[in-house]
Amino acid sequence: MQFNQLILSVALMGSAAMAHDHPAATASHAMPDAQAIAHSMKKLFDKPDAPLAVAPVSIEGDYAVAGWIQSGKGGRALLKKEKGQWSIYVCGGDGLKQASALVQTGMSSATADRLAKKVQLAEAKLSADQLKKLSMFEGVVKVDQGQHGVHGAHGAHDAHASHPKH
Repeated sequence: MQFNQLILSVALMGSAAMAHDHPAATASHAMPDAQAIAHSMKKLFDKPDAPLAVAPVSIEGDYAVAGWIQSGKGGRALLKKEKGQWSIYVCGGDGLKQASALVQTGMSSATADRLAKKVQLAEAKLSADQLKKLSMFEGVVKVDQGQHGVHGAHGAHDAHASHPKH
């Protein structure tokens, strides 16, 4: 349960920060979308003692699924591009590689089918260990873009990150 709460805190912090990124840093003309997504996520969550690995990134239109691994744990983030900016919409695990789950986030069936196929194709190239880590996130958590508790979530993330588990 603590892991999911940590990820939700990180996702809430990240979605708000991504929404305020400078357009030049993530605009499609500045760099390809997959690089912009990885760059934004690393900019937000990379730490010297806990580097964030973002891969693979699968994109279909204004939606993307990005796998991530940090400190031996991982999951997937569904991102949505609005006004030229990518922001985290949903955090999850294996559900985010299934078209049926993607449709529940509001995207069309056709888009969900194409994105799910891209995710499965991209993840077929990963090691068994990487796939296991991407599957660690249980359930699906919608990230509220209008969340006002971002600073509180950031504080909780920092406090949790500074205390190793015993």
